[in-house]
Amino acid sequence: MRALLLTCALALAACEQHPSLQASTPQAAAHALAPTDLPAFFDCLRESGQTIVAAHRGGPEPGYAENAIPTFENTLRQAPAFLEIDIAQTSDGMLVLMHDDELERTTTGTGLVREATLAELGALRLEDETGRALDARVPTLREALDWAAGKTVLELDVKRGVSYEDVIAEVRAADAEDRVIFITYSVPAAIRVHRLAPELMISTEITSERDLDELARSRIDLTRILAWTGIEEPNSALNVALAQRGVEAMFGTLGGRDSWDNRFAESGDDQYAEFAETGLQLISTDRASAAARDLDAADSVDGLGALLCVTR
Repeated sequence: MRALLLTCALALAACEQHPSLQASTPQAAAHALAPTDLPAFFDCLRESGQTIVAAHRGGPEPGYAENAIPTFENTLRQAPAFLEIDIAQTSDGMLVLMHDDELERTTTGTGLVREATLAELGALRLEDETGRALDARVPTLREALDWAAGKTVLELDVKRGVSYEDVIAEVRAADAEDRVIFITYSVPAAIRVHRLAPELMISTEITSERDLDELARSRIDLTRILAWTGIEEPNSALNVALAQRGVEAMFGTLGGRDSWDNRFAESGDDQYAEFAETGLQLISTDRASAAARDLDAADSVDGLGALLCVTR
């Protein structure tokens, strides 16, 4: 199912480098998913019917905090994945990884992130989802960008109050333009980011072809656009229409208590591969390892088929 139209020699070479995810263990070597040409990589996924996963907030779980480098390493030990991260700013202008405005939920500190200095954040410990303090610290964006080189692609979720310009400047300073995806939440925001940094890959919410028409009228390079299609239900008709115009579709199984991730976990019936069959090239999830295993089991390649697109 969803067989890749690549040569047997290429498939064999890739399979030797990336054994089946079914055999992976926490002690196994990290799975890299680091394409050097993102537009071409996503084109390959779309054309060959393959799907990758992105770990929401880096893939936190008990013993591993969200938006933390040890968590990223743990996620990649289990499965090849992109990593979605959240970017906040300190009172002294440093870009750090943090989802909330406040420190209480995810660190041993209190107060607002934007009112703390980088040094003050450095004195705190991150906490996991159970509230356990860990031997992990709040990383800067630059530390995350440097760590990710050759390992994965980072999806950058810029939080309220942080300027696009500052984040773009940090990405460029790290020479990371070709290994990040800039998350936006509206077509106007995507247009703004594209004009600031036309070299970046950008995801934005797309609900109909009219959104693509607006992007096209603004002379946006659609090969650098990924369509976020929501978390409610995969939309096959929209996904097909996007593919016909050369745009890849993203979908989220993440969310609150009623998320698809929780439904799959509770039922014991993972359906990530079935969702992928609706024409998705990326699934953003709180269960990256489970999602990757399900996708792996559904394709015809020994090892996650999407990895073959990295070699193209």
